[in-house]
Amino acid sequence: MTTKRIAIAGFQHETNCFGVTKAGLHEFEMADSWPGMLHDGQVISDTEGMNLPIAGFAAAAKEVGFEVIPVLWCSAEPSAHVTDHAFETICEMMLNGIRDAGHIDGVYLDLHGAMVTESFADGEGEILRRVREAVGPEVPVVASLDLHANVSSEMVEHADYLSIFRTYPHLDMAETGARCVPILQRLIAGETLSKAFQPVPYLIPLHAQHTGSALFNEIYQMPVRFERQEILAEIALGFTAADFPDTGPSCVVYASTAQKAAAVAEEIVTLFISRETDLDCSMLSLVEAVSTCRQKRKKPVVLADVQDNAGAGGTSDTTGLLAALIEGGTKNVLMGLFHDPESAKQAHEAGEGALVELAIGAKSGLAGQISVRAEFEVLALGDGTCRYTGEMYGGGVATLGKTAALRLVGQEAEIDLVVTSLRNQCLDRAHFTHIGLTPESYSVICVKSTAHFRADFEPIARDVFAVSSPGAFLCDLERISYKCVARRLPNTCNASTCRQK
Repeated sequence: MTTKRIAIAGFQHETNCFGVTKAGLHEFEMADSWPGMLHDGQVISDTEGMNLPIAGFAAAAKEVGFEVIPVLWCSAEPSAHVTDHAFETICEMMLNGIRDAGHIDGVYLDLHGAMVTESFADGEGEILRRVREAVGPEVPVVASLDLHANVSSEMVEHADYLSIFRTYPHLDMAETGARCVPILQRLIAGETLSKAFQPVPYLIPLHAQHTGSALFNEIYQMPVRFERQEILAEIALGFTAADFPDTGPSCVVYASTAQKAAAVAEEIVTLFISRETDLDCSMLSLVEAVSTCRQKRKKPVVLADVQDNAGAGGTSDTTGLLAALIEGGTKNVLMGLFHDPESAKQAHEAGEGALVELAIGAKSGLAGQISVRAEFEVLALGDGTCRYTGEMYGGGVATLGKTAALRLVGQEAEIDLVVTSLRNQCLDRAHFTHIGLTPESYSVICVKSTAHFRADFEPIARDVFAVSSPGAFLCDLERISYKCVARRLPNTCNASTCRQK
């Protein structure tokens, strides 16, 4: 039997169309939460064992005897639009690598599903179109997508199969990549899968998409149930900061006949519609958040600054929650991560143990933000090399740049915080422990994250609350000035339901 040759590549970006800065080529070349741009054999060697789709695909492909031809893999921290220069440069490298691979029997792509570029509203649709044009109609093309993908009909058309994460926090990224391998085997053997694509008619804010909830636990049991009937059901929940006609939840179903696929897609969307009022879109106001911190608990309360999440294109330097906690005299608080290269630099120049006047946050230019000016003690300094220890990214290494742990002094409030030189979502306790802080010892932990933090922080928390504080990633969908989105807001997610849990 001839060994099957599979070209693999990855190009990842989650685009916040309301963000402040764009993603240029440098942002894809540099390391951040994930490795910097990888070429050829580095694609496998530098991701091996990580919870990444391409790593999961490569490992599973090896087990079945595929010859994998790695081309390129890159990602950039979520931000505003991908620049045309970055998009065209990376696409050209990827397509040249696929063409130069010689004869191939299939293609696997590690994509996100919510990329918007300066010229293409549907970035992944355009990537898949170009790849399909390069390899022709006979070569199977499969791809993995993020749970937050905004799936388009063009993406479905140009890919023979789309595999989508089923967990948020994303604990199954490698598993999702691996799930493409047996499907690719079937496609190479000549099997044809009929497709059905159907959108859900309403948007779901990201903080309500946590798959640990009863609602989404039920929804994500459906793909497992249909697998027993040899039907492949993939569900995406959408990324609401992308202003794109296909923004929102959807499902893609693959079956032996178009009728079977369409029937299952209809069943999935019907469940979404019937359970719409069960969505939990609640967020605490800043006043409620401060009040919550005064309650006595044996374990920390975790406050999620959900609208300032770097992992959703936030600036990670908003100060609304910090200012409220200071004004409220809140005790024993740990906060992070603040993207503030200027303050990190000043702390490094002052040295550990020094007292230094700093203006924390509000350096990104986001409208309406004001720095918090106060005196801080420099508790600890680091180079920003942070090895993740939590389940989601465990084994990976974050690159944070010059980092400092600071303690507020001269105020009634007791607050320690971490500032970094590179933007990074606070989703792992290692963001604190790598610089000598122990999250479990605090009464209140404030994280700039929307849901990914739950995997590593919920086990040590008494309670977890989403907080409505100003930021570049709006979870209150009524406040977003959409121009292109076609779907409506959910009936349960209006301002009046932003209540204390």
